[in-house]
Amino acid sequence: MSRLLKAFFKSTWGNTSIPFEVVFADGSRYRNKEAVPEVVIRYKSRLAQFDTIFNHGWGLIESYIHQRVDIEGDLKRLILASAQTGPSLIENTLQLRLPHPVIRIRNFWHEVRFGNRNLPQAVKNALFHYNRGSEIFWQYLDPTMTYTCAYWKNGTRTLKEAQENKLEHVCRKLRLKPGERLIDVGGGWGSLLFYACEKYGVLGTNLSPTIDQNRWLMENAREKGLGDKISIQEKDFRQVEGTFDKYASLGVYEHAGKGQLKDWISSMARCLKPGGIGVLHFIAHDLSMETDFFIRKHIFPGGYLPGLAETIEIMAKHGLEILDIENLRRHYALTLDVWAKNFDDNWEAIHRYDPERFNEKFYRTWRTYLHFCAEYFRTENTVLRLYQITFSKGNTTDYPMDREFLYK
Repeated sequence: MSRLLKAFFKSTWGNTSIPFEVVFADGSRYRNKEAVPEVVIRYKSRLAQFDTIFNHGWGLIESYIHQRVDIEGDLKRLILASAQTGPSLIENTLQLRLPHPVIRIRNFWHEVRFGNRNLPQAVKNALFHYNRGSEIFWQYLDPTMTYTCAYWKNGTRTLKEAQENKLEHVCRKLRLKPGERLIDVGGGWGSLLFYACEKYGVLGTNLSPTIDQNRWLMENAREKGLGDKISIQEKDFRQVEGTFDKYASLGVYEHAGKGQLKDWISSMARCLKPGGIGVLHFIAHDLSMETDFFIRKHIFPGGYLPGLAETIEIMAKHGLEILDIENLRRHYALTLDVWAKNFDDNWEAIHRYDPERFNEKFYRTWRTYLHFCAEYFRTENTVLRLYQITFSKGNTTDYPMDREFLYK
């Protein structure tokens, strides 16, 4: 089996510029170059080797998470090695639209078990990721507790600056005015609402089923003197109540689920007043295609990365005019770089918080998520995108006709 796996690595990653070494369960080794390896993959069992042969990259990741494989070195280099020797951007797009049969079956079964079709399961899926205790997120996010792609404009030095850039960028796109009602769907720990209330004088509402985040948000709103400016609807996105002047959702549309995109956009249109402006910020593919199974199984159950094309089509059917689309893909790579480094630097504090819950499996899972995603957003053949769509309910009559107002 070791010879078969050696042939697999030689044929797939053998030509990468990154020197790596594979140590097999029987003690034999494979190196693609004479140089000192930047990454070493150590197999602990024949089962782990079979998993890689059968399931390719997914099998290697799963074995690493379950401690049947150790990976030494920078995890990002594995993704770069795969990108250097993998299909082109166009080939990757076609391949992901028709994925490996095993992954397709697993995604289908995952949708059956964990899809967001019914509200109780959708709430469970949201709590799975976000309701782990705010303390662990403090360890790798910036002081604003913003858990979405930052905006690294020229001269930005820190993640905090980049996140504040993003909050200001979104507020400008929304054209906020004092006294307006802003709804933030999936507002997390409230950074956008705090910023918009303090800087622009709006009245904010957070719509989210995540109990820990909502409690933290309201406690901090009171501390900031914003208790009468911010309210919470602890509900699923389909249960929104009221009508608002402005709408924002940053990094949450991906949680709607494959069959619920129409529900999301219908809800979005329903709660925005005629002529109102909204910003929808989300990780996406350009076309409708399969979502990575690792993310769905271990990080965001029930999630689905929407296609930009299918999103625009649904928005048109609900009378929403697209005013602007911005792709922040490279900004997200830089954001994830900092999150990954912060997580590694502060792992001991996270582990001490709850050693049984935040154990070695959690450590490996979260490192894979942060480091791999950072590099996936950077590689030349990636199909991942990060879009901000600015839209109006109905055809706009008074939104600026150029972008000068964003950069003054």
